Amino acid sequence: MRGRKPKPTALKLIDGNPGKRAITGREPKPPRTQPTCPAHLSATAKTEWKRLACVLNEIGLLTQIDRTVLAAYCQAYGRWVEAERKLAETPPLLKTPAGYVQVSPWITISNKQVELMTRLMAELGLSPSSRSRLAVQIPNGPKPWEYDPESRRRG
Repeated sequence: MRGRKPKPTALKLIDGNPGKRAITGREPKPPRTQPTCPAHLSATAKTEWKRLACVLNEIGLLTQIDRTVLAAYCQAYGRWVEAERKLAETPPLLKTPAGYVQVSPWITISNKQVELMTRLMAELGLSPSSRSRLAVQIPNGPKPWEYDPESRRRG
């Protein structure tokens, strides 16, 4: 084990750099343009992509090179939804032709997708615990649209 994964500079800045270590700023800075939704995603996965991509891009947590990890999360989400729908239609325990009782394969698929989604949520800052480590700093002073050049001359 190599220890804790390093935190990206963008997250350090959002957090306020609680460790007070010097920020090198030498990490690659990919374009902050929003990536396009991959065509191979299922309909449910595409819906989840549309729900998340814009918001993640606006707060600076999604760039062009993060497309794959978000696509993987969305596809896992789509498979999980499908498995849950099938579970609602079928019993959780099935009887095999030999007479044995076994757990529905949809439960296994659902559990595996939830496990995968949970890992990817942490990478994307989507889980409650990963969000709790983020602190957005709100700038002080007037908003740009509240700026009055006359008050500056008077003061």
